[in-house]
Amino acid sequence: MNKQALCLLAGLAVASTAAFAAEKDDAMLALASKSGCMTCHHIEPGAKGPDGLAPIGPAWKDVSAKYKGVKSAEEDLTRTVLNGSNPYESHWKGKVSGLAMPPNHVAIKDAEAKQLVKWILALDAAKK
Repeated sequence: MNKQALCLLAGLAVASTAAFAAEKDDAMLALASKSGCMTCHHIEPGAKGPDGLAPIGPAWKDVSAKYKGVKSAEEDLTRTVLNGSNPYESHWKGKVSGLAMPPNHVAIKDAEAKQLVKWILALDAAKK
């Protein structure tokens, strides 16, 4: 196979991967919107919450950065999405205006929560 054919195949692979990633992003954003997640969370850091206060929940790129390399992150965060968090152990204190995450097990199924958390953890904080 010549270099030109290899370059064409490589370009097609990159385009296919980018299209799949965009499709995945769209599906996860639709799931997050349907489940009510976007009421409190943003993807990008720096967004404001109600009345110009800090956002209610952390930006997902901040979550991804905070848990990068933490082996139990997917399991721990999925449990938090489904069962809520303890307002007395908030590790986002001073960065968000919400005290705790409410339980969401009635708004999202276990498998969907796990899929959404996996996607959030894969977000790259450097990309905007």
